[in-house]
Amino acid sequence: MEYKTVEGRVEARFEEKKSEFIGYLAPVENEEEAVGFIEEIRAMHRKARHNCYAYILRDGGARHSDDGEPQGTAGVPIYEVLQKEGLSGVCCVVTRYFGGVLLGAGGLVRAYTKAAADAVLAAKIKEMALAVKTEVSVEYSLYGKLPKIFEEFGAKTADEKFEDNVKITVYVREQFANDLEAKLVDACSGNVTVAAVGKEYYDFA
Repeated sequence: MEYKTVEGRVEARFEEKKSEFIGYLAPVENEEEAVGFIEEIRAMHRKARHNCYAYILRDGGARHSDDGEPQGTAGVPIYEVLQKEGLSGVCCVVTRYFGGVLLGAGGLVRAYTKAAADAVLAAKIKEMALAVKTEVSVEYSLYGKLPKIFEEFGAKTADEKFEDNVKITVYVREQFANDLEAKLVDACSGNVTVAAVGKEYYDFA
């Protein structure tokens, strides 16, 4: 199963009719981490009028809150931004310092949407997929053949060591692992060692 998430915490802020909006976005592994992140932001901004949020977990669990704003004007817009971007394993909190000017329901929806969207724009998106970690070893004379083959199968090079032979660590999506090995063996006329050493989620962005 592939999923999109963010690499680390980010924030983005702007003002709208004297109200300050600060969008925070972070990767979370589970509900406990999401709740912890929300509480952390609340503690940072105890004097803020609202700390609205939405999160979507990798298992499909999701939640959102207007935190005192009119119903449907904050939590849902934040959630919809995350959903539209196809993100999961993320939590977004938008803090609002009220500036004394009412924005109206439409203005609030636009402001919370913008705060969440700006936070997403500030983030580095990770496209995670279950991958086979593969060790490839070839003679120097065959090394030049490999990059094009890796590219053909969307494999990502994680490490290269130039010793007696060239030893390369690559990650390839699970469904392409066998085909990659067959192509490497064919291209190198069998003079290559290809060993799968494990499976893990890897960023193919």
